[in-house]
Amino acid sequence: MSDDFLLDTDDLQRRMDGAMTNLKTEFASLRTGRASGSMLEPVMVDAYGSMTPINQVGTVNVPEPRMVTINVWDKGLVGKVEKAIRESGLGINPQLNGTIIMLPIPELNEERRRELTKVAAKYAESARVSVRNLRRDGMDQIKKAKADGLSEDDQKFWETEVQELTDKAIKAVDAALETKQEEIMQV
Repeated sequence: MSDDFLLDTDDLQRRMDGAMTNLKTEFASLRTGRASGSMLEPVMVDAYGSMTPINQVGTVNVPEPRMVTINVWDKGLVGKVEKAIRESGLGINPQLNGTIIMLPIPELNEERRRELTKVAAKYAESARVSVRNLRRDGMDQIKKAKADGLSEDDQKFWETEVQELTDKAIKAVDAALETKQEEIMQV
């Protein structure tokens, strides 16, 4: 059995990358005082009888650092898009200009910035926990293989591989958090 054991490090890497992708999605939803089309991703519009993402009923643009515009394709949906934005909890007051909805992004105060950095830190910690859980899964597979006859040298090799993947993923989470916190605190 010892020569047959092969830990699927590609699967482990893919799952750790998934935790990082999830973290980036959560970070994108944090409003930093700078305009970003991604801040509208969670907003759904009641269009044609079903809930539809806002980017499927109009073109989302960022013409200025503090302005997002949505060019709604169907005139009949302008009111529904405006209502969805008002009710989304983003704290943005939409302004209508024909079929174009303008969203001026207000400046964040110091207290709100600090709150957002704490939220970002919670998201990052959640991602670290996910990565550590994946590390534990990998180590459990190695222990099981050791019980089935995996040599001690092979065990050490695979444990080192799993630890290197984990360290790389944690370092990426920390770097993403640092970047996001700097972005949030930037005035």
